[in-house]
Amino acid sequence: MITATALVIAAYLLGSISSAIIVCRLMGLPDPRTQGSNNPGATNVLRIGGKKPAAITLFGDSLKGLLPMLAGHLLGVGPAVLAATGLAAFIGHLFPVFFGFQGGKGVATAFGVQFGIFWPAFGLWWPVGLPVVLIWLFVAKVLKISSVAALVSMALAPLIVWLLGLPPSLIGMQLVMSGLLIWRHRSNIENLLSGREDRLTDPPDPSAKD
Repeated sequence: MITATALVIAAYLLGSISSAIIVCRLMGLPDPRTQGSNNPGATNVLRIGGKKPAAITLFGDSLKGLLPMLAGHLLGVGPAVLAATGLAAFIGHLFPVFFGFQGGKGVATAFGVQFGIFWPAFGLWWPVGLPVVLIWLFVAKVLKISSVAALVSMALAPLIVWLLGLPPSLIGMQLVMSGLLIWRHRSNIENLLSGREDRLTDPPDPSAKD
């Protein structure tokens, strides 16, 4: 119980470290919470500073989800604790204790959690994360809209976890993550319905809400 509690708390604290804010400070860029969409995530960093800081932010946010999951596997915790760990890291990104509980939308951190889900049939780490990322890339390539790629890939993620025959706790974790992520994209959904959502090929728009 002590190990499980410590793991979940550590996962939340790690998730609460904002890669976007740190990267922007180190690279002399504006605070992402005050520019563009005001969202501390990789897409907004791309808008503010370009591809390099966005890639670093994406990598950092993904690690926040992946590392706690790998730690859980190394400690030999069960599926329920592993699910709580992944969810804690994801919630830490959405509601970071270090930044006034104002975090990002969680796509990259969710990717990290998904890549850390173990598929026992073949002893592999990636069978959940890879399909979700490929779906994101395909939708983004075709439609050129980041938010749609996130919504579609995360809406399908619980189905992927279920089809792989993973434990109910991990399916539940993914359902909660997908639900929270879709909720965090509610402004994007409004923009999509009104035809105002930015495309990835559009020039930066300070008033955008992507």
